[in-house]
Amino acid sequence: MSHDRREAGFKRRTRVADALATLLDAADPHGRTESAPLADADGRVVAEPIDAPAPVPSYDRAAMDGYAVRAEDTFGASDRSPAVLRAVDAEADAIAPGEAARVHTGSAVPDAADAVVMIEQIEAVGDEIEAFDAVAEGENVGEAGEDVAEGQRLFEDGHVLRPSDLGLLKSVGLDAVPVYERPTVAVIPTGEELVQSDPGPGEVIETNGLTVSRLVERWGGEARYRDVVTDDEDALAAAIENDLDADAVVTTGGSSVGERDLLPEVVDSLGEVLVHGVALKPGHPVCLGVADDTPIVSLPGYPVACIVNAAQFLRPLQKRVGGTTADPFPTRRARLARKVPSEPGTRTFARVSFSESETDDGGTDLPAATPTRASGSGILSSVALADGWVVVPEPREGLDAGEVVDVELWEASP
Repeated sequence: MSHDRREAGFKRRTRVADALATLLDAADPHGRTESAPLADADGRVVAEPIDAPAPVPSYDRAAMDGYAVRAEDTFGASDRSPAVLRAVDAEADAIAPGEAARVHTGSAVPDAADAVVMIEQIEAVGDEIEAFDAVAEGENVGEAGEDVAEGQRLFEDGHVLRPSDLGLLKSVGLDAVPVYERPTVAVIPTGEELVQSDPGPGEVIETNGLTVSRLVERWGGEARYRDVVTDDEDALAAAIENDLDADAVVTTGGSSVGERDLLPEVVDSLGEVLVHGVALKPGHPVCLGVADDTPIVSLPGYPVACIVNAAQFLRPLQKRVGGTTADPFPTRRARLARKVPSEPGTRTFARVSFSESETDDGGTDLPAATPTRASGSGILSSVALADGWVVVPEPREGLDAGEVVDVELWEASP
């Protein structure tokens, strides 16, 4: 970053969508794969298409407790005129015409049987049974492959596995799954004023690195949480170079245009600054760059600005290098309790907390969303004690009190 750019400040700011697109264009999936046991695969990203090696179920099975029969042997059966059938051993492999075998829900249906009469419609009489209901072929029987057919495509490359997916994979006989390795993200907190504990006058406890490293883990990566690096160009450059083997590097602090904001210059000396200054509030001084093909995200030092930018840039970057894409954050509808101001042309993230529901004109109960603080990107409690944030899009000059909005529950999503 040139001295002129430092003096000019941020007269021109890149729109959020454009900044993100530029960052993602500079990043490629790392492509490293491994085989993960199913018990450890929750949240992992599928590395290649997965087809079912076996059908589920692998046999015709009873869908009800009752008797397996040949459907034609029950034709015409009724309460007044039951079909009389010979009861055979429940373990019989097959039944002959006029026979019936006791079955339980989920048990195999004997060969030649093509229907099941429910136990409620059966009366045992010696070694015979009376069936009071006529059943059609296939009735109360789950056919082999009814749940999953052999060879059926289950998951595509890039799918993020959920607990229910793991159960499905186990049901088809798999005990491991090909996945992408978790992306590694180096987290480097910077600032000569930072200490880990017992701050003296002019010192501040380091929180951004801890927060961001835990977000990296929650978002499916492996964080390298580094020691604090002081505001020195050589020290900063050495710290970043040491972690350029990671899939991404993120720094906290020192990203603005002040005398001690050295990171844009350092990134530029190591590689290239792609974006410096984004039309986003809080946190417009974010710096996005690349060195040795490793994307670098330099987050602002104010805690709220750091978190907002991590969610907007680091999360989608991490997902991309890890082989997938970032889903939108879940949202909850709410009614604003107070006006939220915003500068046109800037995307604003207003932290809010929920309170008692209110009924709108259509009779729907909506919680009230109260801004936790109108400004102050250094007030960590304003985001830590919030339930989510409301995004004010660039064209809007704020949101009015009483307006129904979508609150992004950004901490509820991996």
